[in-house]
Amino acid sequence: MTMPVTHRIALLFKSNEIYGREIIEGICQYLGTTRASWDLFIETDPGAGLANIESWQGDGIIADFNDAHIRAAMSGSRVPVVGVGSTYEDISRYPAGVPYVASDQSKLIELAYGHLVDVGLSRFALFSLPPRYDNPWAQERESAFRRLMQRDKLAVTIYRGENVNAPTWSEEGRHLVEWLLALPKPVGIIAVSDARARQLLQACLIADIAVPAQVALIGIDNDPLARMLTRIPLSSVIQGTHEMGRVAARLLHQMLSGAPKPAAPVRVAPAGINVLASSRHEAAKHPYVMRALHFIRQYACQGIKTEQVANYVGISRSSLESHFRAALGRSVHDEVLRYKIDAATTILANDSTSIADVAVRCGFTSVQYMHAVFKRELGCTPRKYRDQVMQRGEAV
Repeated sequence: MTMPVTHRIALLFKSNEIYGREIIEGICQYLGTTRASWDLFIETDPGAGLANIESWQGDGIIADFNDAHIRAAMSGSRVPVVGVGSTYEDISRYPAGVPYVASDQSKLIELAYGHLVDVGLSRFALFSLPPRYDNPWAQERESAFRRLMQRDKLAVTIYRGENVNAPTWSEEGRHLVEWLLALPKPVGIIAVSDARARQLLQACLIADIAVPAQVALIGIDNDPLARMLTRIPLSSVIQGTHEMGRVAARLLHQMLSGAPKPAAPVRVAPAGINVLASSRHEAAKHPYVMRALHFIRQYACQGIKTEQVANYVGISRSSLESHFRAALGRSVHDEVLRYKIDAATTILANDSTSIADVAVRCGFTSVQYMHAVFKRELGCTPRKYRDQVMQRGEAV
């Protein structure tokens, strides 16, 4: 009977961190479902052995390509290598000629953002990290957050702070508190990692900021240790690291069996959200209504219709109307119109834009229609409204 070939495989990940540990667990899960026979070599500190990695007498490597030092060392490897790391908006940043498994950074941020919208929030911020050789994922999450805010016409609020250690915690904690106190409330904050989210929770407790009533927090990684170290249970996006490990092991297994290298990076979506107390913001209105209002705030002046709002929320028009009547005592159309009137009165009170241009900018189908709406809702024409504000010397 022919014995299976046993391959010596090095795993270059920080096994003391949840990200690396779960990727290693995913690799082991794959091995448990196949006939692959691997001896696994795990460096407690993968950076320590990089100087001699080229002389390592093994058969393959799966490595953390988020670490620039590890990534550079792999360029001279004589054995098959599979890289694991971040997705990149700039495709030129992917390693050439190396099979690559990527955590989808855009999807991570989208999932966290969507959750905060669903609990009724309309203001958002990101707590990030200063750029370092080993955290390109944080910068990609920043870019993803920025794109979402720009898409939804919201303020881009990002705070990086400093990398915190014991000697600097006091000063950096003070800066973080100052940033939190200055934010308009309520606000939903996405932290680029659970470690960052834990710092936010500590700063909120120091500043007596109510979580999640004033600040709703969500991290990324679903790290059990971070949850144990916080007084308020921490919501977190589950990154999908187990699946990343399984995919990386499968790719290396195929290469060792003679299969060609995959040409494109394999993206792995997040596995979901562990929703706990830190993000359970209790909105005053039904979540469907809050989600609709979030959409209306952004697009009322672009001529949206009730059907478009219902499509965004993901329910029928009749159901949305029913929720609106119960929560606000008015229809979706009335709410859209209210935002258009608010936008128009703000412009009329603050600059000399022509009435016709105000009508166009605020989504009214014609000047005549805006006149009719003003007369019905405010008891005066747009021009009269502007004259009254000027006479009182007011501005909105």
